[in-house]
Order: sequence, then structure tokens, then C-alpha cells
Amino acid sequence: MISIDGSKGEGGGQILRTSLALSMITGQALRIDRIRAGRPKPGLMRQHLTSVEAARSVCNGTAVGAQLGSTHLEFIPGPIRGGAYSFAIGTAGSTTLVLQTILPALITAGEPSTVTLTGGTHNIHAPTVHFLQRAYLPLLNRMGASVDLELERYGFYPAGGGRIRVDVQPAQQLRPFDLTDSPPVRSRRAIATIAGLPPSIAKREIEAVREALAWPDECLHMHQLGDESGPGNVVSIEIERENVTEVFTGFGRRGVSAEQVATTTTDQVRRFLDADVPVWEHLADQLMLPLAIAGGGRYLTGPLSLHATTNADVIESLLDAHVHMARDESGRCLVTILR
Repeated sequence: MISIDGSKGEGGGQILRTSLALSMITGQALRIDRIRAGRPKPGLMRQHLTSVEAARSVCNGTAVGAQLGSTHLEFIPGPIRGGAYSFAIGTAGSTTLVLQTILPALITAGEPSTVTLTGGTHNIHAPTVHFLQRAYLPLLNRMGASVDLELERYGFYPAGGGRIRVDVQPAQQLRPFDLTDSPPVRSRRAIATIAGLPPSIAKREIEAVREALAWPDECLHMHQLGDESGPGNVVSIEIERENVTEVFTGFGRRGVSAEQVATTTTDQVRRFLDADVPVWEHLADQLMLPLAIAGGGRYLTGPLSLHATTNADVIESLLDAHVHMARDESGRCLVTILR
């Protein structure tokens, strides 16, 4: 049984999710101690328990210590099985983070799968459904999988109630790729989505994006949802190149002006474009695991987050792989995964 220290690095839930994913794929039993020790409320919360339950179901595994607040978990995997699965978080916890736990296993299963998840779809500190649809899944599909994600209902914090459906056609073997070039930007789009709040908020956000990035009207959009989907507000900005699309997200929240939400997001976009790299912070984190499963690959990104370096440590602990990070004087980082 492999032991994982849940307090290492950023000490959050990503250690749990990556550990469970690789346990299923490799068939190795594991014990995770000091789970989420780096968080104000350590231990398993509802969304983490759903991740454990989802992992257990997908591989008919055994989980000991799977209860609210637990800081220790033992997980013994069985064979991965495709099929139809449904998981309800019961709160506004992130559906995309639960999906992140089981998707690597399902794309290596021997049969297709359909997964329905209910909870939050657009959460702070989690990839949004929009990010997965436009940035992450196209790259995963390029590697040989076929994953289609449909947003059936939005779910914002704190109400939740969102629903996604994911259809997975597995790959016999994922293919590595090299993502080091930055072709010219071929399209740009900003969308301010709002539900159960005054439409003027989205309008102010779009005006702030226009002022910060000097984009024409055809790149700027507002999306008004029904009040039953709210309250909620999110700004998404896409930068599409021939080989990759990056998505940047800002969340509206109490006490933060619409202009601040937009400006924080456009600042990320400008840093990304100035760095002249194809991959930015969150995508750089999420590409490590599928490339390690595929047997290698590399990509060029900006400075790596603590979240990403922690993820690399966990991958190296559970898989015969090495994540090499070569930084240049400008702060850019070439990430190379070797097996």
C-alpha cells in the first residue's frame, strides 16, 4: 500500500483526486494521511466524499475512512468498469472536480461510459464547465479519447443545482503530444453570464473588458439566464489558436464590483499573451496527468503554480514517470513528462 502525505505542497483536494485517479489506473492500493491539511477546514468535505464514492463505484473498490471531516483514507481499487453512472454532490460542490477524479480511469476502460453529475458547474477555485469544454477536453480528445460534455443546467455557488452529462468513448492508448508553439491568435471571445442579478452587471463587465483589451463588438457577448439559475455571475474570456484554446474566468461575488471582476480576468489574459506561450496556469496543471498516462509529452507555459508542482509530486509518487520543469530567464517553463 502506497502512502501519500495529503499535507505536501499546497495541501488541498487535488492530492486526493490525482491519487485516486492513479490508484484506479495502476491498481495500486493507497493510504492518504493529513488530507487537505493546508485548508482552513481540513479533511474530507462533501465534494471530496463524492469523488471517493465515484472512484469506488467506477472500479468496484473499497474505501476506508470515507466520512465527513476524515483526514485519513485507505483506498483499494478493483477493475475499472465503464457504464452509466450518476453522482449527486448534494451541495454547490464542483461537479468538474469530481469528474476530474474519474475521467482518467474511464478513458482507459474497456467500454463506453455516461456520467451524470449534479452540484456546482461554475465554482471559484475549480475548472468551470466552459473551461473543460473549450480548453481541456479538445486536447484530451486529440490524445485519442472521445469525451463530450453537455451542460444541462447551470449551478452557481451557493445554490448549486447544476447538472452535467459526460459521454466517454475510451481510447486503447492515449497519444502523447507536443504543445510548445504559439501560432497567431485566430479568434477571441468574452462572455459575461448572469442569472438572478441585474443585467447591468454583465453590461459593466463587458464594457470593462472592451476598455482593457480594446476588442471589437463582435468579440463581446452577454448571456442572460433565467432567475431560477441564480444568483450567479461569471466572466469567461477565450483565446483560440490553431493548436489550443485557453479560457480565463472571473467570478462575480458580494463586495466585488463588476469592473473588478472584469479587470482581474483581463489582467490574466494580458499576462498570458505577453508571455507568448500556448498554455497557461490551470491548463498546465491539468495536462500533467493525461500526458503521464499517455507515456510522455511536453508543453510550454508560464510560471507554474504550487498547485501544479504538487500535482507533479503526486504523479511521480504513484506512476513510473518524471515531470521535468525547465524555467528560462523570462519565467516561462517547459514541462516535459517522461516515462
